[in-house]
Order: sequence, then structure tokens, then C-alpha cells
Amino acid sequence: MNILATIRREERKLEKHLGRLRLELAGLKAAAKALGPSTAKGLRVAKKRVLSAAGRAKISAAAKRRWAKVKAGAKKAVS
Repeated sequence: MNILATIRREERKLEKHLGRLRLELAGLKAAAKALGPSTAKGLRVAKKRVLSAAGRAKISAAAKRRWAKVKAGAKKAVS
């Protein structure tokens, strides 16, 4: 019977906690409503940006050209 009493006690604690969470949620909803329609839009998930293979190749080629200039400048400074 001790186990049953413990389970009921836990159930009461969880019910009390659920009640508090519901009150907090109601408060948040009221605050959002008070702020106006800008909060009603909700959050949007950012779309994942996709880069084509050709685009990646162009970026790679440009980076290689930039680094070639840097390396060429370093050789001139050392000489």
C-alpha cells in the first residue's frame, strides 16, 4: 500500500505543477495578444540555403586566385 500512496502523492504534485504551467501559458498568451498582431504571425523556420556545384566551383576558383595574389606578394616582399 505504501507504493500506491507514493504514486498518488506524485500524481498530486504533477497536477499542481501542470496547473502552474497552464497559468503561465495563459499569461504568455495574454501578453502576446496585448502586443498585437505582430506576435500572431509566429516564428518561421529559416530555409536551408543550397549552393549548386557550379556556384561552389566559382567560389573555389575565386579563393584560389586571391590566395595566389597573396602568395605572389609575399614572395616579392621576401626577395
